[in-house]
Amino acid sequence: MKRLCALFAVVCSLLCPQAMAQTYPSKPIRLIVPFAAGGTTDLMARIIAEPLGKLLGQALVVDNKAGGGGVIGAAELARAPADGYTLGLATASSTSTNPAINPKVPYDPLKDFSPIINMAATPNVLAVNPAFPAKDFAGFLTELRRKPGHYDYASSGTGGIGHLQMELFKSLTQTFIVHIPYSGGGPALRDTVGGQVMIIFDNLPSALPHIKDKRLLAMAVAAPERLADLPGVPTFKELGLEPVNRPAFYGIYGPKAMPKELVQKLNAALLKVLQDPAVIKRIEATGSKVIGNTPEQFAQQLKAEFEVYKKVVYAQKLHLD
Repeated sequence: MKRLCALFAVVCSLLCPQAMAQTYPSKPIRLIVPFAAGGTTDLMARIIAEPLGKLLGQALVVDNKAGGGGVIGAAELARAPADGYTLGLATASSTSTNPAINPKVPYDPLKDFSPIINMAATPNVLAVNPAFPAKDFAGFLTELRRKPGHYDYASSGTGGIGHLQMELFKSLTQTFIVHIPYSGGGPALRDTVGGQVMIIFDNLPSALPHIKDKRLLAMAVAAPERLADLPGVPTFKELGLEPVNRPAFYGIYGPKAMPKELVQKLNAALLKVLQDPAVIKRIEATGSKVIGNTPEQFAQQLKAEFEVYKKVVYAQKLHLD
């Protein structure tokens, strides 16, 4: 009898994931967005939520859990059951930069999640107020080296991607610029446009309107290639600063130990959504590029991003204020 029970348990362990994947989803799915409504992260979630819900036959409910630079929402996802009914929007801030600078985040960014897909990449841009003495990158770098510590830069907050990408830039160029952390990207951008701060490293979608209106000057972009909107602005790779050439990313992941069958089913569904011309158009309208990769590829990307920023934190001796 004991042998039969043991055999039954083994069979169930092998068959249950497949059965779960076949019936999944049987109720609405919650998608945690670790930032407030209205930003680029929230927009990406809402672009895919409706078409993915239609494809799966159940609603995808966007749930904004802002705070801690993405940490609060990510921590809630890490605590959720691994049944596929709670997913999260993965960003560099929540999975790489904040965990790199804050050893007390309540999750392990590499062990406590199940990567599903990287949906899109968004260029970042290094920009200055028009009052800055230099008008191109060569002049910008010369001015920084001529006056170490004289200039400051704004970020959305300590541990955010704008903060750590600029610190990576500083470490590679051996320059010293003072960090001015804000309570969000909006206030940081506003003060840079207003001239209270001279420099910012920002997501392209929020900075681009100000660049087009000549209220900011773009020095360089973190993107695979030059951008159609900014054809005269070089990439960091062109400038010999390839490690800084890291676009922001927007992925989907779940809690750790999600059944592989569910991960694969969601990956396949999301790949199909990302091939929809209407979805592509909406993503590209933000200045982003559709990616769409495998869970394994996304896991490798998350690991690489985290390791890069851990090195930045160590090299620049960064810590939370």
